[in-house]
Amino acid sequence: MAETGKQRPGSDSYADSGAFGDGLSPQEHLDSLDRVLHELWRLGRNIILCWTPRQRGIDVLVIPFHLIAEVASGPGVASKKAAQGVPFMSEDYFEKLISGPKQVTSRKMGQIGRMLSHKPHHIDLPFVAGDDLGFKTIESLVRRFGISYVNDRAVALFDIVNFSINPPLVQVTQLNSLAYSVNSAHSRMLSKEIDISFARTTTGDGFYIWNRDRSIQANVNLYHFMHLVLADNAIARSKSKHSATPVLRACFNVGSHYEFYQSEGLSPTTYNYIVGDVTIELARMIESALPGQVVMGDFHVPMPDVETNKVRKFNSLQFIEKTQETLSSLEGLTLSGDEIDSIKCYLTGERQKDGAFNIKRYRVSDKHGRTRDVFNAKINIYRKKGEAIFLGSQDHELEGFKAVERRLPKRRR
Repeated sequence: MAETGKQRPGSDSYADSGAFGDGLSPQEHLDSLDRVLHELWRLGRNIILCWTPRQRGIDVLVIPFHLIAEVASGPGVASKKAAQGVPFMSEDYFEKLISGPKQVTSRKMGQIGRMLSHKPHHIDLPFVAGDDLGFKTIESLVRRFGISYVNDRAVALFDIVNFSINPPLVQVTQLNSLAYSVNSAHSRMLSKEIDISFARTTTGDGFYIWNRDRSIQANVNLYHFMHLVLADNAIARSKSKHSATPVLRACFNVGSHYEFYQSEGLSPTTYNYIVGDVTIELARMIESALPGQVVMGDFHVPMPDVETNKVRKFNSLQFIEKTQETLSSLEGLTLSGDEIDSIKCYLTGERQKDGAFNIKRYRVSDKHGRTRDVFNAKINIYRKKGEAIFLGSQDHELEGFKAVERRLPKRRR
């Protein structure tokens, strides 16, 4: 990638500059395209909305960032534009557009350009897209200069209890302890060949963590990842005699968000950031969570299944059932020198006389008076020799949980 702070050429086309020629490596082709896109990006003033390959180079649709606000301003603007006979892009259409691949056909790019009153921009480059530089590589690069929309991403939120009242030095050690637990959990999953491409961003009091991959399997892996982070933290706390190891509370939810790359110096970062409904919901859910509690959102979201190559809707209960089917993949992992024998994860409720449980759904309210439904989650990790690790809160331990109880039908555990 181009170096941060490096001065860029001022022209729109670099093919005639003599800087590039035949026989260049794929990395050199990538660097040349990066320089052109950076120039069009204009330090974040514009976004690259989509692209299409040409025989020599590519076409891109570049729009100013402020145009997104106009698209998001609602149906009133769309109706006014329609009355004037001017094509206009609705917010729903825009979300569908940025939720898909950035690569589109030339015809579709023309249609999108007319809706936004912007013409495609041709980039003449010394290579053939798809041959000298793969479409997937170009797609990844273009995404860094745009935004995307995802409606099925699982995100976990780890929050350090009473973080703000601690001295700065304690805060640093607690964040470092949490970061270590995250890295340790990642290492353990890789040891079982469970690949999770996780990303994280700080909230100040903790981290949002998500899987860059998108599928039901990727979301389930993130839930397992959350188990291991909390387990590592619990083991560290049992051995710690001071406040360096934090008390955590956690939330897990699946929902929609926008994905973008912030500016770092004069270039977009190589790491993505997310903001949207799923992170907003998590931030509000964590307000009600008790120390040590694990809260799951009440979701019903379509998720792609890589095994069947189909999209299937999952609600929270079906998601937990799916995670239970794959728990055996974590057996044999070592926690504090002792192998995991078995794991149980479930949503809590009251045991009935027939042995079934009433899973409880809770309704919580935030400081703005908005409500949302959640579940109380529990994870039990049994080791071969060591003591069991119990994560989350039992149903009878939720006395301070400010929520209204709502029962669901009986289910066997």
